[in-house]
Amino acid sequence: MAGAFDAARGAVPVMTPSAPVEGYLRHLTVERGLARNSITSYRRDLAIYAGWLDAHSFDGPGEVGEQDLADFVRYLGTEREPPLATSSIARVLSAVRGLHRFLAEEGAIAADVSRELRPPKLPMRLPKAIPVEEIEALIEAAGGEELHELRDVALLELLYATGARVSEAVSLNVDDLVDEEVVRLFGKGGKQRIVPLGSYARRAVDAYLVRARPVLSARGSATPALFLGLRGRRMSRQAAWDVIHRAADRAGLAASVSPHTLRHSFATHLLEGGADVRVVQELLGHSSVATTQIYTLVTADTLREMYTAAHPRAR
Repeated sequence: MAGAFDAARGAVPVMTPSAPVEGYLRHLTVERGLARNSITSYRRDLAIYAGWLDAHSFDGPGEVGEQDLADFVRYLGTEREPPLATSSIARVLSAVRGLHRFLAEEGAIAADVSRELRPPKLPMRLPKAIPVEEIEALIEAAGGEELHELRDVALLELLYATGARVSEAVSLNVDDLVDEEVVRLFGKGGKQRIVPLGSYARRAVDAYLVRARPVLSARGSATPALFLGLRGRRMSRQAAWDVIHRAADRAGLAASVSPHTLRHSFATHLLEGGADVRVVQELLGHSSVATTQIYTLVTADTLREMYTAAHPRAR
């Protein structure tokens, strides 16, 4: 494994904590095909680990023992400035466990001492969904006849109609509109799924394609991207976030609204309408139904609230 070179030692290779990290990131990129955003997240989290190793004079993960990892967990939560939240600690430790497992499988370290490493327990956080009336107000607030307004409505309608992640939506090409009825989405790890569009989203996307996208496309170089910025380039994730924030402000929505709010609302409203949880799992692109089942807790909470408010002997 490659290392840095120490000039004082006559160009003798010296192992650094960042070298195995780079090898692991190459593995995630090339062999596992993780998306760029996922690699960026792994790189950021493992940089924290590599920095800690370097600060404590470890040449690499191979010198770390179980107690050292326990010390690292304590550092993340109490000693680091600023300390990380429980959810962030869990994410960093997941990356560290993956790194150690990879190095052990490759024979680069003698043993995987991270196998028994357990992240702190996360408090259960239910997804935030907003009522259908607020979804309608959000989309209406984005509407208008300007080019960007036609695009923004199409984007919001598509996000709510399909439950797409914002990264999936801005990565869409025109050809991913398979026909008038469905759209092809590419999820984590390049996993493909086909999702119905719905009549509202179809009309909004059609209006954008006919009246706005040709004009926007002429402003830039040829691109197959579905959603374009005002300069004719593919719309960015940040631009999509900005669209939602502006519409939420104009609609006067008190709750914090994000692209994931639309995804959560999509799933929650489907389940409230009687959709099977496994159908919702497929539509969301979840690899495990357990991930989707958290939305059933949201609808159960709603039922309990309605029962308590309405039943004469509930209180």
